[in-house]
Amino acid sequence: MAFSEIWLFVDTGLKVALGASLAASCIWLGKIWRDRQLGKPEKPQHKRINLLEQISADVGHVNHSFAKYSSLVIESTRFGKRWPPARKHELDQVNSELVHEFERLSAAEAKLLMLGEKTMEKTLRLYAARIALFRKQVYVGRQDISEQEIADLKASIMQLREQFYDILSRRYDKLLAA
Repeated sequence: MAFSEIWLFVDTGLKVALGASLAASCIWLGKIWRDRQLGKPEKPQHKRINLLEQISADVGHVNHSFAKYSSLVIESTRFGKRWPPARKHELDQVNSELVHEFERLSAAEAKLLMLGEKTMEKTLRLYAARIALFRKQVYVGRQDISEQEIADLKASIMQLREQFYDILSRRYDKLLAA
C-alpha cells in the first residue's frame, strides 16, 4: 500500500470526523438556542403549581363577584321598596358577572379532578352549591328574611371557602417543599 492510498483513508477519516463534530456542535447549539427562546421545559411539579395558582385565582374572582352580589342583595333587603332602581340595575350586572364567574369555577373543578384532588374539588363544589343556595334564598324584594339569617348563610359560604384554601395551601406548600 502506497503512501497516497493511506493518505486517502486518513483524509477521508478526518473529513468524516470533522463533519460529525460539526453536526454535533450545530445540534448542541440549536438546543441551547431553543431552550433560551422557549424557556426550559417545565417539570410536572411546576405545571402542578401553576395549575393550583390558576385555580386559586379563579376562586378569588368568584369570591369577589359573590362579595359584590351579597352586599347589594343585602342592601336591597334593608331598603325594600325604597331601594333605588340604579342599584337594582347594578345588582343585575353583578348577578350576570357572578353567573359568568361560575364558568371559571367549573373549569377549576375540572382541573382539580384532573390533578386527582378529589377532596379539594368536593369542597369547591360545595362552595359553589352554597353560593347558588344563597342566591335562591336572598333576593331583591324578599322581606321575610332577617339579617342574621343572611349573615349565617354567608358565614357558611365563607367557611367552605376557608376550608378550600386550607387544603389548597397545604398542597401548594408540599409541592414547593419538594
